[in-house]
Amino acid sequence: MLRNVILGKAFSSNILEICAGSSKFSPTALLSQQRQFSIGSCLAVEKRPVYPKLKESYHHGLSSHPLIGLTVGDALLRSTKKAPERECVVFCDSGMRRTFAEFNEEVDRLAAGLLQLGFQKGDRVGIWGPNTLEWVLTQFATARIGAILVSVNPSYRTHEMEYALNLVGCKGLITPATYKTQKYYDMLREVAPDIERCQPGQLKSKRIPDLRTVIMADENHYDGTFKFNDVMSAAGPLEISSVHNMSRSLQFDDPINIQFTSGTTGHPKGATLTHHNIVNNAKFIGNRVGFDEEDHRVCCQVPLYHCYGMVGGMVCMAVHGTTIVFPSAGYDPQATMDSLVKEKCTTIYGTPTMYIDVCSVVEKSGVKLPHLTRGTMAGAFCPPEVVSKSSKILGINLAIAYGSTETSPVTSLSFRDDPPEKRLATVGSTLPHTENKLVDPEGKIVPVNEPGEIMSRGYCVMLKYWGNEEQTAASIDESGWYRTGDISQMDEDGYIKVIGRIKDMIIRGGENVYPTEVEDFIHTHPKVDDVQVIGLPDKRLGEEIGAWIKLKQGEFATEQEIRDFCKGNISHFKIPKYIKFVEEYPITVTRKVQKFVMRKEYAKELGLE
Repeated sequence: MLRNVILGKAFSSNILEICAGSSKFSPTALLSQQRQFSIGSCLAVEKRPVYPKLKESYHHGLSSHPLIGLTVGDALLRSTKKAPERECVVFCDSGMRRTFAEFNEEVDRLAAGLLQLGFQKGDRVGIWGPNTLEWVLTQFATARIGAILVSVNPSYRTHEMEYALNLVGCKGLITPATYKTQKYYDMLREVAPDIERCQPGQLKSKRIPDLRTVIMADENHYDGTFKFNDVMSAAGPLEISSVHNMSRSLQFDDPINIQFTSGTTGHPKGATLTHHNIVNNAKFIGNRVGFDEEDHRVCCQVPLYHCYGMVGGMVCMAVHGTTIVFPSAGYDPQATMDSLVKEKCTTIYGTPTMYIDVCSVVEKSGVKLPHLTRGTMAGAFCPPEVVSKSSKILGINLAIAYGSTETSPVTSLSFRDDPPEKRLATVGSTLPHTENKLVDPEGKIVPVNEPGEIMSRGYCVMLKYWGNEEQTAASIDESGWYRTGDISQMDEDGYIKVIGRIKDMIIRGGENVYPTEVEDFIHTHPKVDDVQVIGLPDKRLGEEIGAWIKLKQGEFATEQEIRDFCKGNISHFKIPKYIKFVEEYPITVTRKVQKFVMRKEYAKELGLE
């Protein structure tokens, strides 16, 4: 019988090792472990497995837990049935709170309203705005009827919005009228002036020809649009029943979301993700972070339009039953700290810049965060000094995640029991059912500890770039490997250290310089709060090293002081020739530093163009 139990449930080797090493090993003990590692549950503890030492930079994430065949709507429904009265989402600035039962009911109502407006499976529906209840309701309502959610950057200006909507052929758009300095309705009116004269749902615009329906998430009425609340209240029991029927007909391989890449080197591309992509990625993120141990309250300060917030936040909520707390509609480190305290958050999400900001606020206030136990850092390169400082000040077990929009997004993540040297210097190990390899320019796998471009393969790789077969083929090879464009190193245990972007690599007089190496060292200077290193044109050497440095509050330093700190500690050719002390960096809405903007501005300032 015991043999059948083991074979039937495919336990992890860790459990077998634990049981085998116990003097009280018994079938009963093993069955007790099985209840925690049930194949049917997404909430299975994932411990760091023991792998044979690697010789080449190829790693396959092993797991005793299978992929799950659920749609996004199925995942939400399952968590709702399990804990209907648990809080699902909290929006601190508006005071809006919803339990799983309340949220699920409102999702049904919005989905039924969208059906009444004529939206069907496969239609693209854009959501353009900050983190709000309307945003997350739209995410799950479109998923429930098979429409494809198009996540539009809330900071897009008119021409960027126009390009994005046309690229994917958006039939509908949901947006607030304004947010901060963004006037969304006015920008729509620029490209579609007929909106003021048309009936709602009958928009015709030469510049955005596919867009027919605009829904305003606002209390006021705007010409040519529907009000969000009216759409929510338009449907009755019959229409909601139609939603349920349509939801049951969906397949987990259907496309469900289009995420725009950052477009820092050209026009944005629409990475098309399926239910299967994001549901399973959320499952394995949650298992590794530790959403299995207790009911977690996650402080989500990252934007929803980005994969980090949408998958790591909302899809993890649906899969794992976590509570997602949004401190504010837009990024605000003070609001983040307030929400950590008032909402007793156990987990925090953020980019390195966000952690730097929040740590500064926490240090100044002296506030204690007894409920906060863990966090994830992702979205940009994570300097060891920032990881160490954040872990110490916030008192958390901090996991570092790596991936890209095109991989749903996470392909590598720290384990909870990783030793400090792995946690600080790497982005963890390959997620289950995912492969990572590092290759040279000829596509050959490099030996361990040698730099190479990281490529990823598995369930997580996107379906395609919407409407762009050429770019899709250039990014995903015939064997299904996605080219990340990131230079990394993999150690003999399969842990990955990201060195930099191929396009960010600096070639100084024939020497390859990875900005991350220089940044990591300068971060150790006691006066430095943050640093970004870039390549600048040089007539003799091709490129020279430039550094923009943010000092800690109240500190003063000179350029020579920084250079003297570097001398004898890093190679002479890596020492920055140009140093600029700044208060801020040019950043995206996700707090990613825009190095291409820095290069352009600094080269012009120095007369190096």
